[in-house]
Amino acid sequence: MRLSDASTPRLPTFVARPDYDRHAQRAGIVHLGIGAFHRAHQAVYTDLAMAAGDRDWAITGVSLRSRQVHDQLTPQNGLYTVTERRPGGDATRLIGAVTRVVVAPDEPGRVVAALTAPATRIVTLTVTEKGYAPNEHESAAADAVPTTIYDYLAAAVVARLNAGSSPLTLISCDNLSNNGRVLHERLCARLEAISPQHRRWFEQAWTCPSTMVDRIVPATTAADLNTIEAALGQRDEGAVITEPYSQWVIEDCFAGERPRWEVAGAQFVTDVKSFETAKLRMLNGAHSALAYLGLARGHTFVHQAIADPQIEPIVSRLMREEAAPSIAAKPDQQLDRYADLLLARFRNPALPHRLLQIAADGSQKIPARWLSTLADNRASGRQSPAILSAIAAWVAFVRGDQHQVDDPKASLLADAWTRAGSYGVVDVLFATPELFEGELTLTIHERTHVRQFLTNFL
Repeated sequence: MRLSDASTPRLPTFVARPDYDRHAQRAGIVHLGIGAFHRAHQAVYTDLAMAAGDRDWAITGVSLRSRQVHDQLTPQNGLYTVTERRPGGDATRLIGAVTRVVVAPDEPGRVVAALTAPATRIVTLTVTEKGYAPNEHESAAADAVPTTIYDYLAAAVVARLNAGSSPLTLISCDNLSNNGRVLHERLCARLEAISPQHRRWFEQAWTCPSTMVDRIVPATTAADLNTIEAALGQRDEGAVITEPYSQWVIEDCFAGERPRWEVAGAQFVTDVKSFETAKLRMLNGAHSALAYLGLARGHTFVHQAIADPQIEPIVSRLMREEAAPSIAAKPDQQLDRYADLLLARFRNPALPHRLLQIAADGSQKIPARWLSTLADNRASGRQSPAILSAIAAWVAFVRGDQHQVDDPKASLLADAWTRAGSYGVVDVLFATPELFEGELTLTIHERTHVRQFLTNFL
């Protein structure tokens, strides 16, 4: 039996479900880039807001490339389950917020129609960082067939102004620094090429709040689907699995109405920057440290690495004593409490997170995750031994003799080892302009410490 409106009365009683009439809700949100993360994050917040009494915030999901999500959800009337993997047992909720999925390449006109519908008030996006790259070859003609997010959104601006409709709030939910500003500036450039009049209206009336999102949502496997089917007694092809933790920090800057996402835990703030920095330096910085330190000691998963008594104190110090002091926290931003929550997430064995996955693309990640913190601490006279130890573990990792190095600069890193050996590799790596330069490198004193730590990993 396939999950659907007709089958939901047969779901087990342990499944929490929407207690609102989903078919009476108009679509107030269009989401571009519907995938597992959106279904486990923004759609859950919206579902809980409607369960609390908000109305007409149903979601029209747009798949910008493939038919996969459409084929998963359409036979299920948009329904799917979210299962939180908890150490004490799973918790499953039926999500009713998504009522339609459109495949953009197949029906671009339906996407534009959804964006220009009078009931639509918000557009959310999860299109990955690559999705924000401007297309240098896109047509400036307003009637060109849309392909990029800027095409679709520009078409919406033009159509809504021409029809006398209200402006929209565009909310990027991607891990992109200053995501709202990036979206605003690049859409402005697209509109300027089409019509300065419409660009001016967009700048004056529409808003693009910046956000910070956080939740681990691994890809659902065939084994996961079989396990969920056995538990539910029916097949859910759109099921997603996630962790209990979820965070959504949103700049409080809306062009019109919004759902009460705060009932599900969303935070509305005047400036997202400090939250974004905390995630980058504390969560992501600790994750990278766990990856390289954990792999060096033979671990496979995050929960194994954080349980290692040789690693946990380093990671805890990195977050509390090195990263946290470098962050200009807001009054309501409790960084010590944030560190506690992160450690609890790391220890959760119910959602295995592979260290090798986190270790990928290290040369691209560590400047923002470690070297920026190191530079701030250096300027303030603070020491950063945990970060220097983690850097040493990364230097050992990129040698490539224990694990495959998945990094766009893997050959450059391996060549540094070949040319300089274990004693000189630190100096070579941190004197290579193609890797690190300016303040995002190491002083001679810091390199000495990294060389000393490096002996622990060879």
